[in-house]
Amino acid sequence: MSEEQQGQAPENQEPKQPFNQPINQGNQFPPQGGGFGFGGMQQALPNATAVLILGILSIVTCCCYGVVGLILGIVALVLAKKDKGLYLANPSVYTEGSYKNLNAGRICAIIGLVLNIIYLLMYIVLIAMFGFGILSDQEAVKDILMEMQNR
Repeated sequence: MSEEQQGQAPENQEPKQPFNQPINQGNQFPPQGGGFGFGGMQQALPNATAVLILGILSIVTCCCYGVVGLILGIVALVLAKKDKGLYLANPSVYTEGSYKNLNAGRICAIIGLVLNIIYLLMYIVLIAMFGFGILSDQEAVKDILMEMQNR
């Protein structure tokens, strides 16, 4: 090679990074946001936090005669179903963290529903066996239990 050609690129080679290539060429993953103008920003699912809070509250309130927690658990499951449909329709728009919160809230709501149903059935059995007076008079409960043990 001559001294003139040492500092120059050979004529038959293409530049390593041509400027006329499309942005996504060579990238196997589509741009974040699905190309819908979000600029790569994903958003949280609309009700993911609400589902998580309602699911936790359905577990906490299971000792409130089973009714309050039952309502909270059902509302959480309805909202979770709606948001899961949104996520599955277009997962690239929503964050994975909000989907994980949604699943955690859904699991809490299911656990809360089971606990609330058990408590509700327990109260129904108590009322059927001993009547409504059993819920307000602790001495009557002790007397009935003592009679049952002495038999």
